[in-house]
Amino acid sequence: MSEKPQAGGAMPAITLKTLAGDEITTGGSGAWRLLVVYRGKHCPLCKTYLARLEEVKGLYDELETEILLVSGDPKEKAAFCQQEWGINLPVAYGLSVEQMRTLGLYVSEPRSPQETDRPFAEPGVFLINPEGNIQVVDISNAPFARPDLEALSKGLAFVQKNGYPVRGTLA
Repeated sequence: MSEKPQAGGAMPAITLKTLAGDEITTGGSGAWRLLVVYRGKHCPLCKTYLARLEEVKGLYDELETEILLVSGDPKEKAAFCQQEWGINLPVAYGLSVEQMRTLGLYVSEPRSPQETDRPFAEPGVFLINPEGNIQVVDISNAPFARPDLEALSKGLAFVQKNGYPVRGTLA
């Protein structure tokens, strides 16, 4: 069982490789960051969700928010997704089961070898503030339960404009 990252707490720092050949760390970057964990190449709902993110990414650009996509897929599958799905955002790959658990994600076994060949993370969305803390976290155990990306950008604009505090921190 994994420990869920806490709203207002530090974003776990996991280093991953990107398709661009860089290494990134999921923790704070000194700027706003939207980290989107998608299930992988086998998921048609991920393809639709990431296409929607491509459509609204200008809203996040206006809010000076970096977007990073990540999955447990190996490099070849992540590259397929980036190319075939028309993703023009940074994509990291190779999230291990241990790293999935560090992020508090739900992890699923494939239903069959035709689905995929390894355990994979269910969706997660993390909005990380410039201090490296989790401003908003949405972790799902199913592919069809994810936050609306346009609504999330509007919420981010409100947070930035009004210095709105992290919610959900009462233990």
